[in-house]
Amino acid sequence: MQIPKQQVIDFIKSKVGGDKAGQADSELPDQVDTDRDAGLLQKFGVDPKELLGGSGGGLGSKLGL
Repeated sequence: MQIPKQQVIDFIKSKVGGDKAGQADSELPDQVDTDRDAGLLQKFGVDPKELLGGSGGGLGSKLGL
């Protein structure tokens, strides 16, 4: 699934902290693909399933999933 980078950065900031979010901002593409970029997401402390999960603050509910 494609997710705008800024939404992912905000998620990282809320879950992991500003340092990792800043690093992710410089390394992630503008459109983050949860399958293609799973390794990068994990590098920044984000499980792609958690990112998309509707419960627990995931983006899934905000994206209508």
